[in-house]
Amino acid sequence: MILAAAFIVLLGALCIFQLALALGAPWGSFAWGGQHKGVLPTGYRIGSALAILVYAAIGALALDRAGVIDVMPDAVSLTGMWVVFAILVIGVAMNAISRSKHERYTATPVALALAVLAFFIALGG
Repeated sequence: MILAAAFIVLLGALCIFQLALALGAPWGSFAWGGQHKGVLPTGYRIGSALAILVYAAIGALALDRAGVIDVMPDAVSLTGMWVVFAILVIGVAMNAISRSKHERYTATPVALALAVLAFFIALGG
């Protein structure tokens, strides 16, 4: 349960960050490859808003796998968490090779922490 709580806290922080980007915060160099300095273009702002929905689904999956809630079959939460783990590992690599120094130094450790947490949540719930 502690791992799931840490996972949810990090996802919540990402949701706040994505919401700020969607609302026009000038942090474009920290997201989406860092190719847009300042306020993101409209398409990326919409992407940031949609990312919040994805993070919410991932959070529900993690909470279900950890046994905090029970809203999906165990096979779905187990398989889903392994898929989330794999995606996060790819995210670590993608953030680590980003051209944006801001994104490399902030998003890589967050993605790594989320990947490690997802691994342990997938392993044992």
